[in-house]
Amino acid sequence: MERPHVTPQPGSPANKASIKDERAAKRAKKLEEYHRQQQRGKRNRLIGVIGGGVAIVAIIALVVTAFVSTPKAANYAGGGAGNASTIDGAETFSNTAGHVKTAVTYEQTPPAGGEHNAAWLNCGVYEQAVPNENAVHSLEHGAIWVTYDAAISDTELETLKAQLPSSYVILSPFEGIPAPIVLSGWNSQLQVDRADDPRIPEFFTEFWKSTNVPENGSPCSGAIDAPGKVS
Repeated sequence: MERPHVTPQPGSPANKASIKDERAAKRAKKLEEYHRQQQRGKRNRLIGVIGGGVAIVAIIALVVTAFVSTPKAANYAGGGAGNASTIDGAETFSNTAGHVKTAVTYEQTPPAGGEHNAAWLNCGVYEQAVPNENAVHSLEHGAIWVTYDAAISDTELETLKAQLPSSYVILSPFEGIPAPIVLSGWNSQLQVDRADDPRIPEFFTEFWKSTNVPENGSPCSGAIDAPGKVS
């Protein structure tokens, strides 16, 4: 004979056991979920550590590559008296200084002094021709303007860059230049055919940041950039 189903009454031992089992099941479920979260957290932290390590290694590699591949700036003492007689082929001129607001027709090509714009050109490397009137003002501060024929090879250009100091120098192409490379200081100039010409460092030694310029010690930054500046 089938026994009738009896619903446990509240407070009865059977009901208490049922509640206890239900609570135990809930605790077990929560504990299982906690363990899953802990495992996910460990995996995420491990992935983060690995990813961070890879990123750090990549950054270090980039820095090392940039350091190795970046040409080192030539080191010159500066403050020379500007004596062209020590350099074969170097010329000197007697241009006067003065600020103007108009374009200037210069005696030398490229210009090596004369009237100029009141704003100097910030020194650096330019891939386009720069305004004469602003570049000449930089010469007045003791900078050297290194101009080159755009037809020279990339190898020649890189060799030329390796000859340059890190400041007080302008490098730019120049249309109608009389030689493949021309170095111009204030009232001084040197024409060369090759970027490895030993007279290039001689010219920098004598005329770079020379004391024999109208505005010796004035800055070569903080004024204007021309289009095409890359550094």
